[in-house]
Amino acid sequence: MDRRAASHEPALPPETGTWVAKMKKPSPHGSHPELGSCRFCEIAAGNLKATIVFEDSICVAFLDERPLFEGHCLLITRDHYQTFLDLPRDLIGPLFLNAQHLAKAVQSGMRAEGTFMAINNTVSQSVAHFHMHVVPRRKGDGLRGFFWPRRRYQTEEELLSVQEALSSLLR
Repeated sequence: MDRRAASHEPALPPETGTWVAKMKKPSPHGSHPELGSCRFCEIAAGNLKATIVFEDSICVAFLDERPLFEGHCLLITRDHYQTFLDLPRDLIGPLFLNAQHLAKAVQSGMRAEGTFMAINNTVSQSVAHFHMHVVPRRKGDGLRGFFWPRRRYQTEEELLSVQEALSSLLR
């Protein structure tokens, strides 16, 4: 019997990687300019242990050592990119397909009602290597929406000013 079917892991096309259920060192891949100083480059190169749940040629996913909830995973790129803004365009599509596969597995495997996915860019980024948090969620789990205070725009002018500042850069 296929191990994925027995453990309810999603079946993945061969090109997207393999699911593993034990501590494993990934094979070295790509360039790691920060090797030695970047903890996630060390994990991607197989020099630091991580509880890996998924890996392929472009990324590695492993359990967070300090999870918000059981099953909280980090998805990292094998090559060193500091933030989302640094990712090459041709990597974004395959990376997000892997993120989608991981989110499905986290939700199903943890019997969660959904997932919370987050990417910090510089501010609150504990390791200066691109990583995405995939966290299982359930109603009433104690996590209240966003972790930060939210507020409404004070005036219509403020709202329109922010709209113009952003939309002018996106034209």
